[in-house]
Amino acid sequence: MTARIYNFSSGPAVLPEPVLAEAQRDLMALPGVGMSVLEISHRSKPFDAIIAAAEADLRELAAIPASHRILFLQGGASLQFSMVPMNLLPHGASADYFLTGTWSKKAIEEARKVGAVSVAASTEADNFSRLPEPAEWTLDPRAAYVHFTPNETIAGIEWQREPETAGVPLVADCSSDIFSRPIDVAKYGVIYAGAQKNLGPSGVTLVIIRDDLLARSPKGLPTMLDYNTQAKEKSLYNTPPVFGIYILGLVAKWMRAQGGLAAIGKANAAKAAQVYGAIDGSGGFYRGHAAAGSRSNMNITFRLPSEPLEKQFVAEATAQGMDGLAGHRSVGGIRASIYNAFPVAGIDALVGFMTEFARKHG
Repeated sequence: MTARIYNFSSGPAVLPEPVLAEAQRDLMALPGVGMSVLEISHRSKPFDAIIAAAEADLRELAAIPASHRILFLQGGASLQFSMVPMNLLPHGASADYFLTGTWSKKAIEEARKVGAVSVAASTEADNFSRLPEPAEWTLDPRAAYVHFTPNETIAGIEWQREPETAGVPLVADCSSDIFSRPIDVAKYGVIYAGAQKNLGPSGVTLVIIRDDLLARSPKGLPTMLDYNTQAKEKSLYNTPPVFGIYILGLVAKWMRAQGGLAAIGKANAAKAAQVYGAIDGSGGFYRGHAAAGSRSNMNITFRLPSEPLEKQFVAEATAQGMDGLAGHRSVGGIRASIYNAFPVAGIDALVGFMTEFARKHG
């Protein structure tokens, strides 16, 4: 098969076609280098230029201030679940975590292996179908940091704005909505994200950390798990994920060419509104998992009247070139992941299919 289908997978996810085309064109040999990006040394001048350009484009794209370092690491967000408390949670202190879905739950489990964790608010009793209201929050002004997951991929909920922490450093796992809309990086102590949803392929992890927090890392940490090591060596202490950083750099340029984060955020909101409109306009045939005020623009989760119909929906959609629509086993139903690079034509195809499927079976 050479024709492209519509990829609704939650990750690794759809990449911009111009990025794929450029990578394909230059895969045998980078212009002026005579070698593939898969072959060049991470200590070479060509790769110095690649990683420097990627950082510069990210800084411009999100107006990342000079007070924050950009690191290109490995291990995904799952490793950051451990690295954050190892570096930022001193002995005898506690950190506040919002429990709003599967990924924030995993972050809490890992942090508790390192130190004390307090759950600032939880919506687990509601099957993670909504975000906690501010009246439900319990934040400790002495906490080492406050951790939240802006977008929960599995449940399909998304914070519309970051929680106010009264000066306590804010840490965010932005893996599934990184740079999907404007973000004020200055409000954050740490932002981390696996690249495989909005930034590039799997294998590279973006970490943005405020300079002053580097001083918190205790002596004696394993070298590779110390943010100071990575910052001092500019992500080059060991061989980094060279190809992933190369693709991430191309994606950053593509995002700038789309008009930046404001334009991308507007486009993402319009795409999501079209799918939610099909859900809400179905007369109850489709039922959204997330409460209206907590809906994600990245991962749209919904149910049909029965599980057999859901399986039929997925099978027929797959046959029509729409892949990855089965919901996560913990939620069930359908999940349409529509990240930055997901095309409008794919949204049109899904909505048309949803309308016809509901007409036949409603």
